[in-house]
Amino acid sequence: MNFHQKPVTYVGEVGLKVMDIKKMTQFYEEIIGFEVISEAPTIVELGAAGKVLLKLEAIEGIAPKQDRYAGLYHFAILVPSREDLGKVLVHLHQNGVQLGSSDHLVSEALYLSDPEGNGIEIYRDREPEQWNWSNDEVSMAVDPIDAQGLVEAAQKSSEPWKGMPAATVMGHIHLHVSNLADAKNFYVNGLGFEVVTSMGGQALFLADQKYHHHIGMNVWNGTGIPALPEKTAGLHYYTLIIESEKRNKLADNLRSMGTEVAQYDDYWEVKDPSGNLIRLVV
Repeated sequence: MNFHQKPVTYVGEVGLKVMDIKKMTQFYEEIIGFEVISEAPTIVELGAAGKVLLKLEAIEGIAPKQDRYAGLYHFAILVPSREDLGKVLVHLHQNGVQLGSSDHLVSEALYLSDPEGNGIEIYRDREPEQWNWSNDEVSMAVDPIDAQGLVEAAQKSSEPWKGMPAATVMGHIHLHVSNLADAKNFYVNGLGFEVVTSMGGQALFLADQKYHHHIGMNVWNGTGIPALPEKTAGLHYYTLIIESEKRNKLADNLRSMGTEVAQYDDYWEVKDPSGNLIRLVV
């Protein structure tokens, strides 16, 4: 993810509040292809090559997710190559998973939901040299994907699908927010991201150091929607990995904007204006 020598702020693990931890663990292991990294009765950590990308937490008395809240639109798992994405496509198809897909010019993406309705994107990036920039905005589209080409790329491989490749990372996160202007102010002036694409007052895409986006946000659930209640299934938190000095500076920014920064041993925690919880990790 490091496109320049300067350390990039990027998305790390995502935490979900879940109702049925066994069913969800099975889905992420068998359908998504994550490995179980640690397992306890109420917390399961999953990921690739020993790296935690997703944490499932069983919360007692939790209610199913309703639509009209801020929170997760999708988290996006980035695989290393087109061949890898082709293998994922074939695997999901063979398992009868209902899929959406898109060619975004900068990337090719598959879309699905887990058993509790959390959105998932699995994608591969085109080379940054192939992205088109104009006036500091990157061109993205929602074009039909070349599914045949992906399948052919998978077929050229001598290796069958064996779950998520070792180099898989959490590529970005896309959030439902209650107010786009407030969210933009928080993420740009508070957390130091820059707007790389805007979609007519409905959605914004933000990045650090010219990635196509580390954070997407939209008001497609409606403006003024409330934060996801504590006892409702869905996004618990997501993590931003930040270089130490930069984190100190950003925490000062956030405090000056009136945002509370809670400091714990392993991470600092802040909430965006829509109530989405972010853990800032060095």
